[in-house]
Amino acid sequence: MRLNPLGRTGIKVSSLCIGTMMFGGEGNRDHDDAVAIIRAALDAGINTVDTADAYSAGETETIVGKALEGRRDDVVLATKVHFPMGDDPNHGGNSRRWITRAIEGSLRRLRTDHVDLYQVHRPDPDTDIDETLGALSDLVRAGKVRAIGSSTFAAEEIVEAQWVAEARGRERFRSEQPAYSLLARGAEESVLPTCARYGMGVLTWGPLAGGLLTGRYRRDRPIDLSAGRPHRYPHRFDPAVAANARKLDAVEDLLALAAEAGISPVQLAIGFVLTHPAVSAAIIGPRTAAHLGPLLAAADVELGDDLLDRIDAIVPPGTTFNRLDAGSRVPPSLANPASRRYRR
Repeated sequence: MRLNPLGRTGIKVSSLCIGTMMFGGEGNRDHDDAVAIIRAALDAGINTVDTADAYSAGETETIVGKALEGRRDDVVLATKVHFPMGDDPNHGGNSRRWITRAIEGSLRRLRTDHVDLYQVHRPDPDTDIDETLGALSDLVRAGKVRAIGSSTFAAEEIVEAQWVAEARGRERFRSEQPAYSLLARGAEESVLPTCARYGMGVLTWGPLAGGLLTGRYRRDRPIDLSAGRPHRYPHRFDPAVAANARKLDAVEDLLALAAEAGISPVQLAIGFVLTHPAVSAAIIGPRTAAHLGPLLAAADVELGDDLLDRIDAIVPPGTTFNRLDAGSRVPPSLANPASRRYRR
């Protein structure tokens, strides 16, 4: 397993990072099985584990804590804060009040006294970025966090955070976690270049586009919208949505290209993500032990220029068919009519 620098932090991360969102109530509910999968990934050379407090309402962090028992010092452990952890409106977001409380819960569930990378899961338009960076800086100084990062931030939000950190003497985001796949290439336009400019590491999520790039969902087969991911995210899978129909067309061409190249669709998808020079690691999210093997087999695949040119012809650089695949949200400037209507 190749090791890559996490930006300019001095931390080395494996080219594949084991993502854990599918462990717990939202996926594999067998704790012992999930622990075994994480440990198998570590045995295969993966040294980076990514989780979040919001995954299965904290259950996933508990599973990760069990899996890392006796191995914590050899693992780059990353978790996140932002999404609600209950009905209380103050139990979520990016405020100092919540961050200082959330980290304690994460450390307790993860059975550790520090995390190597603490990431802000999404931007919070209601919280001054200086408030967030100030709280995170204090956690770094207290030794509870080694480095801080962002997740699914727009390029302009990354730049603003960098400038605020410099102007106010705060710790700065050292990494970003964007969506990036053959079907969601929008990060290539400005997010990935911005990360490279600021020396930030990049851990990408969704390299298989929710399973579309494995060949599980095909253009000529009905997609069951009553179960699994299609049920949870129908707007990303329903072929009646024009953007999704275009994705399924592209998938057919990409599957044919992988077969012609003599590699699996998974190898094509992950190999593509790891080709970008700004990417430190691709996050893989197996739900079962059977899922892990094919993902590991993609770690060292190298795609030649001819193959990459043919990918570009199918999905042009910067293309994202469905913005929901990139974790995009409607910004307040568009969602709130009052923000664009002058009142006398």
